[in-house]
Amino acid sequence: QLQVEESGGGSVQPGGSLRLSCGVSGPSGFSLDPYGVAWFRQAPGKEREFVAAISWSGTGTHYADSVKGRFTISRDNAKNTVYLQMNSLRPEDTAVYYCAARPSTTNSREGDHYDYWGQGTQVTVSS
Repeated sequence: QLQVEESGGGSVQPGGSLRLSCGVSGPSGFSLDPYGVAWFRQAPGKEREFVAAISWSGTGTHYADSVKGRFTISRDNAKNTVYLQMNSLRPEDTAVYYCAARPSTTNSREGDHYDYWGQGTQVTVSS
């Protein structure tokens, strides 16, 4: 069983930046290497939506159109951590952001394809 923990959320003004971190831990000797990881978000009253995903090697990334060019997903397998750098934040980016992992070397935009989820971290963009 894996544990997924997000951090780095907070409140920021429009145009600001935040970096979210997703730490993944498991049994002794665990490595994030063979896992695809993604970020999703859910705003109040809305369904969960895909934000970004990254393959095990970090060379394969996908983004939702709404964040393309503003958000960057990356990973450090040595630290079992995935990051989401969010720049040029907008009020519509306000949501709870969730990190999810799946035992596959590829990534996916579908939440149902992920087995392990964190509790989420709140991001609020407001003036």
